[in-house]
Amino acid sequence: MHLRDIEIFRTVMQVGIASRAADVLGITQPAVSQAIRRLETEAGLALFVRARARLQPTPEARAFLVEVERSFVGLDALQHRLLSLRQFGVEQLSIASYPALGLSLLPRVIAAMMATQPTLTVSLQVMSSREVRERVLAGLCEIGLMADEASTQGLQHYVLSEVNGVIAIPKKHRLARQQRITVDQFLSAEIVSLNAEDGSTRRLLSALGERAGLYRPRIETPYGISVCECVAQGLGIGLVNPLVGQSYTERGVVLRPFELNIAFRCILATPPSRPLSSTAKRFVAALRSAVAAK
Repeated sequence: MHLRDIEIFRTVMQVGIASRAADVLGITQPAVSQAIRRLETEAGLALFVRARARLQPTPEARAFLVEVERSFVGLDALQHRLLSLRQFGVEQLSIASYPALGLSLLPRVIAAMMATQPTLTVSLQVMSSREVRERVLAGLCEIGLMADEASTQGLQHYVLSEVNGVIAIPKKHRLARQQRITVDQFLSAEIVSLNAEDGSTRRLLSALGERAGLYRPRIETPYGISVCECVAQGLGIGLVNPLVGQSYTERGVVLRPFELNIAFRCILATPPSRPLSSTAKRFVAALRSAVAAK
């Protein structure tokens, strides 16, 4: 008994005329008749009584249709699932991110995706760049976002964003009135800094050259979001990734360009030899758009 023959039987039961069933299915009327005859032969009973142009179903045909409809409910569900996978992909997403994006931009991107994909489930783990690398390498997440000081050996990766740092300043600070912060102004202020091992801090010290000895932070912290929190509390000024700083402009923090171009790079990494799901691809595209809009 072939599934196609059962589908033809079901259509005939719905429309009552072989020629109309053929039109619905996009086949010829003889093909419809042949399918019905095959079913009747295999079953050893009559399913229809031929009455002029119509096929009158027998009681056995009506009883058989009940079982057929039960089966097609499951098939319809499978078809819907396939269409959903084609449109949205696997509706699960596992992300590991360093705090710079994990506590600022990523929740907004995820919210936008969930608005159009309500069945999406997301695991967002925020951790250090080193821990992100380990998690991606172990295949425990599909997408990893980390700062460029973390090793990318063994990972598929590319630079998601590279932006020049800005100076985050308390709104009431004397430097908040400046349109651009010079090196002298920066070094003369109380500074909140990322840790010395951070890639941006190393680039800053290199760019300062002989003046690097004048760089004496009041506070050091591993995360840009912590720098912004300290600035918001009036504890000093700090060089930050503008993608992080934007989250604090409504909390009394102003952002100003810096005389030196100090790059902040975000690396997007994925497990080796593992293609992204269509959902992950949509997320990456949305993330890239969000980064470009900043």
